[in-house]
Amino acid sequence: MADIILFVVLLLLIFINVPIAIALAMAATLFFVTQSEMPIVAIFQRMFNSIDSFPLLAVPFFLLAGKLMESGGISRRLIHLAEVMLGRVRGGLALVSIVACAFFAALSGSAAATTAAVGAIMIPAMVKKGYDKNFSTAIQAAGGTIGVIIPPSVPLVLFGVTAGVSISDLFLAGIIPGFFVTAALMILVYVISIIQGYGGGEKYNLKEFFIAFKDSILALLMPVIILGGIYSGIFTATEAALVAVVYGLIVGVFIYREITLKDLYHIFSSATIMSATILFIIAGASIFAYYLTRERIPMQITEALLGITDNWIFALLIINVILLIVGTFMETAAAILILTPILAPVATALGLDLVHFGIIMIVNLAIGYITPPVGLNLFVANKIAGTKFEGVMRAIIPFIMVMVVCVLIISFVPALSLFLVK
Repeated sequence: MADIILFVVLLLLIFINVPIAIALAMAATLFFVTQSEMPIVAIFQRMFNSIDSFPLLAVPFFLLAGKLMESGGISRRLIHLAEVMLGRVRGGLALVSIVACAFFAALSGSAAATTAAVGAIMIPAMVKKGYDKNFSTAIQAAGGTIGVIIPPSVPLVLFGVTAGVSISDLFLAGIIPGFFVTAALMILVYVISIIQGYGGGEKYNLKEFFIAFKDSILALLMPVIILGGIYSGIFTATEAALVAVVYGLIVGVFIYREITLKDLYHIFSSATIMSATILFIIAGASIFAYYLTRERIPMQITEALLGITDNWIFALLIINVILLIVGTFMETAAAILILTPILAPVATALGLDLVHFGIIMIVNLAIGYITPPVGLNLFVANKIAGTKFEGVMRAIIPFIMVMVVCVLIISFVPALSLFLVK
C-alpha cells in the first residue's frame, strides 16, 4: 500500500508542476520520514554522494563543449559543408538539416543544443527557399534527437553511471544506431520533398567542396580526437569531455576568433545552469532509486513481467511501450535515473546485453523530445520558427512513426548496437 501511495504522491507533484528533482526527493523523503527511522541528514548525505562521482564530471564538460561549438562558428561551418555536399539534391536543404544535426550531434551530446544550433540557421533558410514552415520546424526538431544517440551523449553518460555500464562501450554502441536513425530521417524527408515538389538548392563544384571541407576540418577533427582518444585508451570518457572543452576554447577563441570574453560569460553561465539542473535531478532521483531498491520493487516488476510472458520478444515490446510512454511525459534525465534501476534487472533476466539495452532506452526516450507535453525539441524549434504548435504537431507525426520503427529494429537487431563493441 505504501508503494502505491508513494507513486500517487509523485504523480500528483508532477501534475501540479513541481520540478521533477524536487518531486522525486519529496516523495521518497515522505516515505522515509513516515515509514522508517532513517534520519533526514542521511537523506541529504545520500543525495550528495550520488553526484560525488568522477564519471558524472563528463556531463557538465560535454554540455560546456557543446555551447562552445554552438557559439564558436563550428555549427555554421558544418552546415555549409553539408549544404555543399547535398544542396543540389531534391529536398537538398531538408537533407542538409538532418546531416548537419548528425555533424553537430558528434560535438554537443545534447538534443536541445543540436536543435537550437542548427535550427537557427536552417529553418529561416528553408522557409526562404519555399519549404513549408511547419515541415521545416518538424525536420529540425526530429533531427535534434540525433544529438542524444550519436556519441558523445549526455543521456548515455547518465545511463552508464546509473547502470554501472562502461560509458566508452555505450559511446561505441551508439555510433551505428545514430547513423541508422539519421539515414531513416533522410529517406523520410527525401520522400516528402519529392511528394511536395521541393527542389534542390545551389549547385556546387568540386573546388567549392574542398574550400568548405578545409574551412570545417577543425570541427570535423573534434569527434575524431574525442572518440579516438577514448577507444585507443589514451583517456577516459570523462577526460575526453575536458579535452573537448579545451579544444572548443582554442578553436573558437584563438583560431576562428568568433568567441569574445563577453560570449564566454554567457557560454559558461548557460552551461552551469544546465549542469546544475541535471545534477539536481540526479540527486533527487538517487533518493527515489534508494527507495525502489530497499522495497525490492525492481525485482517485483521483473517477476511480474516474466510472469505475464516467458516470450522475450513480447516482454521487450512491453518494455519499449513503457519507455515510449514515460518519455512522452517525463524529462529524459529523470526518466533514465528512475527507470534504469527498475528495467535493467528485467533486461538482464531477458538475456539482453545492458549496453544494447542502454541504446534501446536512449533511442526510445529520444522520441520524447518530439512528442508533447514535454517535447523539448518541439518547443525549441517552434520558438525559432515562430509557428503555431498545432501545425508543427501534424508535421511531426511521420517523423515519430519513422523513429518508432527505428526503435523496433534497434531492439530486435542487437548487432546494430553491439557490432563495434564485441
